[in-house]
Amino acid sequence: MVKQPVSVNGVVRWRDVGLANEAKADSGSGKKLVVIRHEIGDVLRDLRQRQGRTLREVSHNARVSLGYLSEVERGQKEASSELLSSICGALDVPLSMMLREVSDRLAVAEGLAVPDTVPQDFAARYGRTLDDEFSAEFPSPAYN
Repeated sequence: MVKQPVSVNGVVRWRDVGLANEAKADSGSGKKLVVIRHEIGDVLRDLRQRQGRTLREVSHNARVSLGYLSEVERGQKEASSELLSSICGALDVPLSMMLREVSDRLAVAEGLAVPDTVPQDFAARYGRTLDDEFSAEFPSPAYN
């Protein structure tokens, strides 16, 4: 196992960059192997660190052992949906928001473009256009 220092928001972490079985799977397809548990762990760690909270605090509030939460954050354990819900509850973050961040990171890792707006055809399908919502929320000033 090879580890490399990675700095995120001024926090230096060690990330696994090479495992024997990942290298074999990676060389055959030519694509980067994305492990969902690593992305989930990274998102949970980032959320916790942005709040300035410790592993001990979050593990206590989520009723999860400190060691297990640490392993989840490092991507060494696959967390169940119940456990993820409990951790997100302890972080006061909706599970859907955490999963959305994971989804966006996976899309980037797979080389897909992540839209930052709602596509027009999607908005039209549900009866409203983005222009209508924008103009209703931010009316243009009257110029005389």
